[in-house]
Amino acid sequence: MYQMCFPYELDEVTLKAYLQKSSRKEISLVLTDNATSMLSLRPEGKHTVALRLHRMFLSACNDVLDELASYINDTRQKTPLVRNFINNNLHRLREKPLRQMKARTEGKHFDLHDIFRRINSKYFNDAVSASISWGSKGPRRVARHRTLGSYSSHGHVIRINPILDAKSVPRYFMEFIVYHEMLHAHMGIEKKAGRRSVHSKEFRRREKLFQEYERAIEWEKKRW
Repeated sequence: MYQMCFPYELDEVTLKAYLQKSSRKEISLVLTDNATSMLSLRPEGKHTVALRLHRMFLSACNDVLDELASYINDTRQKTPLVRNFINNNLHRLREKPLRQMKARTEGKHFDLHDIFRRINSKYFNDAVSASISWGSKGPRRVARHRTLGSYSSHGHVIRINPILDAKSVPRYFMEFIVYHEMLHAHMGIEKKAGRRSVHSKEFRRREKLFQEYERAIEWEKKRW
């Protein structure tokens, strides 16, 4: 099951307009890189609120933003999707330089370094120079709200969710997730009409060049 997402990363103006329309509140929005507070809300009148959000919310899917809008409208509302989104995007927080971090590539069932090396040679002519590592383990969550992989341009690093390091996960699916993130590292983020497009038409075209693409997508639909 897939979340409905925007085909591009939002900008601050679009995010503010979306939340104002959904919450029916006037919003004073400030985007931050705060590593300790991802979301804070302060009423400034009956129909106005001051909202501080981490920049990660620029890439949030519609259901996360809709739940956030409901919370803005009524802070008694529970926010499981927002919490899951934050937990799945902790890698976006400002971190110490990668040269000071120890990459973890060996898993119980998969060696990310080996997979990365093979895919880099087969599909990218060894042109991808990003680092790769298993992400941090977290509490078990509803599968459809998990992020299976991510690429951070800030540190030029690919992180793979350790939940995939399992006997039940086919190798072709693990390789597809790594290929997908390597493609992000290779192509970067396209700007179109002033907006950032994470999954452009060209990205989608090249994504389908993965040899086991259809098989991997079908397994993902059934499993996640």
